Amino acid sequence: MRQRGVIRGYHADIDLGALNRRVQAMVSAQVRPLNRFVIDSFHQWVVRLPEVLAVFGTAGNDDFLIHVAVQDIDHLHGFLVDKLSDRREIVSFRSSIIYRQMTNTTLERLAD
Repeated sequence: MRQRGVIRGYHADIDLGALNRRVQAMVSAQVRPLNRFVIDSFHQWVVRLPEVLAVFGTAGNDDFLIHVAVQDIDHLHGFLVDKLSDRREIVSFRSSIIYRQMTNTTLERLAD
C-alpha cells in the first residue's frame, strides 16, 4: 500500500497589517435553497473576493464560514452590506471580529 505524504506544501506567514488588512473577522452565512448549484456557485463567488482569506463549507446552523481581512471596521461593514447583502441566496449572516489569532505549528498524528 502506498503511503501518502503529510506535507502538501510550504506557506508564508503574511503580515496582514503590512497589506493594509488590520481588521480580521469570521463571517457566518446561511444560503437558500440548499442545493449543490447554489452552494457551489456561492463558494466560487465568495472565494474570489479580495477581502476573503479563506472559505469553509460547514454543517450545522451556518453553511459557510468566511475569514476576511480588511482595512478597518468601515470596510468590514461595506463588505457585509455591499457584497454579502447583495446576494439573493444569502438569507442571513453574522460577523465576529478577531482580536487575536494563534496557530498550532506542531501537529502530531492522533490515535485511531
